[in-house]
Parts: sequence; structure tokens; C-alpha cells
Amino acid sequence: MARLYTIIVTLLLAVGVHAQELEYALELGAMGGPSFYVGDGNLNGFYKNVTMAGGLMGRYNINPRQALKFDIGYGSIKGDASKGKNKYPEKKGQKWDFNNSLVDVGCQYELNFWGYGTGTGYKGHKRLTPYIQLGLGFTYGNKALTMNIPVGFGVKYKFRPRWNVGLDWSMRFTLSDKMDGIEDPYKVKSGFLKNKDSYSWTMVYISYDLCPKYRKCAND
Repeated sequence: MARLYTIIVTLLLAVGVHAQELEYALELGAMGGPSFYVGDGNLNGFYKNVTMAGGLMGRYNINPRQALKFDIGYGSIKGDASKGKNKYPEKKGQKWDFNNSLVDVGCQYELNFWGYGTGTGYKGHKRLTPYIQLGLGFTYGNKALTMNIPVGFGVKYKFRPRWNVGLDWSMRFTLSDKMDGIEDPYKVKSGFLKNKDSYSWTMVYISYDLCPKYRKCAND
């Protein structure tokens, strides 16, 4: 009788564990996609003078609705201010066309519209969810280091229990007007974000889940 009781309890526990939706603390992945810049060489043209960017990303999942995403990426910005509608004052030695590389390191807080997961548990998490994001980062480009403020949104999909794909769009507002090599051509006093360079990344990414929350990473 004792053996039968043990077997029944073991089966019930196994079924219960299987029915639970397993959550993971971390994600690691790679990303890549088109990039464009907004500044003195391109004042209002979205997806104009497109270049490519790519890098690595990691995500710390606070809970199914919230996450912190860390990324490091490499890209470039290019343009030609002489071909735009704006006419800038002549300046000796000024180059109006540019193609400058940049390195971006940042962290964004993500808020999912719905709880994100495999959809197998009683909590009703979704395999597909959109999200919004806001963060802080640093950009190095054209021999200048500056902070940037990334703002954006995206959508993520869990196509396997531990695999994720997503589409992530962000506009990264820098605190510098030196990224394009055209610094304050009208000599107008700049504000916090006024007359500064910014760039946008549209990234497709794939990531893999690590560290189940119910056990230590070493046992994974």
C-alpha cells in the first residue's frame, strides 16, 4: 500500500511540474537589421541613406511582463548635407558628406503588453506579445563619446520552449551633434536634445533562454 501511495504521489507531482509553465531568467542572442540617421545631413527622412547594423543582446526577465535588455551593437550613419533642402553657411574645411561608423552599448526597460511564455501554464501567458521600451546607453562615433536615450517598441514570439525571435525598433537620441561631423552649422544654441544627432535601428533578433528559475543555472 505504501508503494502504491508513493507511485501515485510521484505521478501527480510529475504531471504538476509538466503542466507548469517553466520561466527562464536570462536570454542571449544576436541581432541585425537596417539603420538610418536623423541630423543635419537628414533632417526628416525616415529610412533614408540606410546602412546595416548588428550585434549581441541579452535579456534579464524580471517576470513575464517586464524585462531588462542589454545590447552592444556596431553600425554606421551616412548622408550628404549638400544634397538636402537646407542650405548651410559655407565653412572652410567642412565636409558635408559622411559615412561614420559607431558603437552602441545600452540597456532598455521593456514592458510586455501580455505575460510572455509558452502558453502551456494555467497563467495564460502568450507566445506572441508586443512591448514598449525606454532606456539609456552610450554611443562612440566620429571620435566622440556621448550618452543616448533609446525609445521604441517591438514584438517577440516564442517559437520553441527556449527559443525566441523578435522585431525591435528604436530611435536612439544622442546628446551630441558630432556624430555626423557637422556640428551646429547655424551656430544656434542647443538644448538637451535640440540640434542633436540621432539614429534608428530596426533589428531582427533570435535568442535562447538560460537559467530556469526553479533551479540553479549549474544544473541546466
